[in-house]
Amino acid sequence: QVQLVESGGGLGQTGDSLTLSCAASGLTFNRYGMAWFRQAPGKEREFVAAITYSGRTTGYGDSVKGRFTISKNNAKNTVYLQMNSLNPQATALYYCAAARTYYSTTYYANANSYAPWGQGTQVTVSS
Repeated sequence: QVQLVESGGGLGQTGDSLTLSCAASGLTFNRYGMAWFRQAPGKEREFVAAITYSGRTTGYGDSVKGRFTISKNNAKNTVYLQMNSLNPQATALYYCAAARTYYSTTYYANANSYAPWGQGTQVTVSS
């Protein structure tokens, strides 16, 4: 059974940095691209960042480009999201997800391209 467990969320203030982690089990992690999405109350799930199985290619949502960095440690079965220069608009539940297809050299920004998903970790940023 595949499990994705996010951690690292918490409270912060504008300008702070946080690093989220997502530990995967039950899948051959080095074969799969990974992604982070977020969902704020009353809003749709939003693409944040994605990385291909090898880690060579990454992509970001427009609202986080230049501030967030996704990385992948295949030896630790973990994907990370380094978040810098946080602002209140980053307040959301952050989910990691594994790509449905393996060995893809393209990242996907569409949530339908990913399954399964973790339970999420809450990030709250105050002004």
